[in-house]
Amino acid sequence: MNNIYLSGGLAFMITFFSIPVIIEVAKDKKLFDEPGERKVHKAGIPTLGGLGIFAGFIIATLLGVPASDIAVLQYFMAAIMIIFFMGIKDDILILTASKKFIGQLLAGCILIKFGGIEITNMYGFLGINALSPTVSFLLSLFTIVVITNSFNLIDGVDGLAGSLGILTSIIFGAYFYLTGHALYTVMAVSLAGSLAAFLIYNFNPAKIFMGDTGSLLIGLLNSIFVIKFISIASDPASLLPLASSAALGFSILIVPLFDTLRVVSHRILTRRSPFCPDRNHIHHFLLDLGLSHKKIVFTCVGANISFILLAYVLRFSGTNVVMLVLTLVSSFIVCIVYYNRPKPTVFSTKGQLTEKPIISTRQIFTLASEPLDQD
Repeated sequence: MNNIYLSGGLAFMITFFSIPVIIEVAKDKKLFDEPGERKVHKAGIPTLGGLGIFAGFIIATLLGVPASDIAVLQYFMAAIMIIFFMGIKDDILILTASKKFIGQLLAGCILIKFGGIEITNMYGFLGINALSPTVSFLLSLFTIVVITNSFNLIDGVDGLAGSLGILTSIIFGAYFYLTGHALYTVMAVSLAGSLAAFLIYNFNPAKIFMGDTGSLLIGLLNSIFVIKFISIASDPASLLPLASSAALGFSILIVPLFDTLRVVSHRILTRRSPFCPDRNHIHHFLLDLGLSHKKIVFTCVGANISFILLAYVLRFSGTNVVMLVLTLVSSFIVCIVYYNRPKPTVFSTKGQLTEKPIISTRQIFTLASEPLDQD
């Protein structure tokens, strides 16, 4: 217990006192995220906040994890270091999407091969149970890469990725604590402490961004947490078994994960690269509705909590039912938000200004079959 309190408090203090120094260094070296067509900020903001999150998390975790868990922790740290150096290079010099993808694959392989972070069973989802070693490896790698990128893609509004990261870390940390898994408890609490300190400087109006260094770190850690959570919760012999554990794990990460799966699927269906940036994320839709950064954060976090409670209430209905309900409700909400936002002004081929009409909820089902407009 003392290790947990120590880790959370230490992570908070290290990040809290390191961020102002990082901001000053970034200003001196002109390491800013400049405004652009897809950016929502109007002035250059330092992007190295992930460095402070990383420092707080690493030091607090190394000091708080019991000695008996060091053997497993070393492999986690190897994967984390790959993601860290890849993120810091991208924040300073810019890294191509393909190189980031390769780095994520390497980190994922380390977690699966040496860290034991592997999905070996689907627990009845789609009628599938035990998986073959090859399928297990590929599915685990896919899950790690998608979740790692999900927090990177949702990081488009001040405080959003950090707030969602705190929520998921607290929930996973509480479960690991109740089931007696000290290593994962310390890691989750350390991440939550670091993010809490970072949000003091990142909440709107932001003084610093976490950059890829921070968002990829949050995503990688949450991929570890959710796979381990599903493994423990699905075991009848664990201290706190949970029905429909796979669906519950999905619900904990539903806002960043569903948004990423939806956006990437849309890009592929419209024959674009899944790495091609656009303004098709849920926070872009909410911005178009006129919501402030703070309201978007509270809305997304509140929605995530609601989905978790919904999944928990329905957990005895079975994994397939819970996953279906979560997917349908999420899709319906996104449709409502998308079709009710004001359409941006666009130029016609003759150079004249035109406006796309505002579409009401009554037209959702009529227009649902039409392709999404591009921003």
